[in-house]
Amino acid sequence: MPGHIERLEAFVEEHRTRLKKLLRAYGPGGRPASHGRYALVGLPKTLVILERMETAPFLLCGRWEKELQTVFLDDLEFAWGRASA
Repeated sequence: MPGHIERLEAFVEEHRTRLKKLLRAYGPGGRPASHGRYALVGLPKTLVILERMETAPFLLCGRWEKELQTVFLDDLEFAWGRASA
């Protein structure tokens, strides 16, 4: 996908503070992670998921429901919060 790397790099730069907070609060080694509810936080593919959550949430949800349990996406969405957070 042309421009995909650049889009992810821009996303990380724009949301660096939120990403750090997400990892501290819900990432590996944290209490929420010990319960398995936030299994996606800390995985490399999480950046792609979060970028899609911010830019194309309905497309992401439609594709996600066909492939994986929605609880993982719901938990990640809760941990990430809304764009204004």
